Amino acid sequence: MTIPNPRCPHRMQVHHIIQETPDVYTLALICHDFYPYKPGQYALVSIGNSPDTVRAYSLSSTPGISPFLSLTIRRIENGTGSQWLTREVHIGDELWLSEALGEFTCADKPAHHWLLVAGGCGVTPVMSMYRWLQAKRPGDDVQVIYCARSAQDIIFAREWETRPATLVVEQGARAGMLSGRLTAEVVNSIPNVSGRTVMTCGPAPFMAQVETLAREAGATEIHKEVFFVPPVNQAGSGKLTFTTHSPLKNFQALAGLSLLEVLEQNQVAVNSACRAGVCGCCKTRITKGKYQVSSTATLTAQEIAEGYVLACACQPQSDLELA
Repeated sequence: MTIPNPRCPHRMQVHHIIQETPDVYTLALICHDFYPYKPGQYALVSIGNSPDTVRAYSLSSTPGISPFLSLTIRRIENGTGSQWLTREVHIGDELWLSEALGEFTCADKPAHHWLLVAGGCGVTPVMSMYRWLQAKRPGDDVQVIYCARSAQDIIFAREWETRPATLVVEQGARAGMLSGRLTAEVVNSIPNVSGRTVMTCGPAPFMAQVETLAREAGATEIHKEVFFVPPVNQAGSGKLTFTTHSPLKNFQALAGLSLLEVLEQNQVAVNSACRAGVCGCCKTRITKGKYQVSSTATLTAQEIAEGYVLACACQPQSDLELA
């Protein structure tokens, strides 16, 4: 048996597929070996069973509870991973996954009072944690807020019928749902917000809003999952010079780009998957120059001291030399 991608050694087989909404699908997978994971974690998927292309997706199943390992994926126009997974993958096909990754999980936290807040497809790790908390920690107080574009876009709609949650939709609210968007009033309607551990997942602006509203309500422990890393500043007219030593190469790029964008634009080989500063695939060493980073996930203190960065989460501030 040949593993198509060394980063994705776990072979899965598609057991069935559920269409959750008009553009969201859940792939239920049979795992062919032992696959440990925690609620809220994600995995890299080998796209097209290719040695070159991987993408990161949250595991929407719950360890010890769900009968299958599952990925819940929104089909994105021109999305290499989501288009293949939702159009070309069928029942019986094989998928190859990495080990479970990420620190966004409730399993390692001792909290007894929770507020889980999801926006859009950010509900996938949130539902995984919600099921786990209800089953494994029945004494914990768990409150959930889930925001979607419309009632039609609510993912896991049938499951919400039996799991208490505050559902907020912008359009077409049905009985039991709130109409509109997330507001301070919605957050403050949750009892004892200030004493809860807040876990939020969704688009970056949504998570930033959740953090602001939760802190204003007195919450101090807030954990966010990262979907993408916003650029520190926009690309401008100035140029920076980059030098790589393996292979020896010298080139220029516009200031304001991430290091990953610079390397890709100049055909410098670099692995990348999540492009969100969480998977660690694009680890790169800088030997000289100034830069800022927005994530150091997966890097050790020693690696950071040696100049290693995640290229997708690194914003060059001067000319750089790379190992």
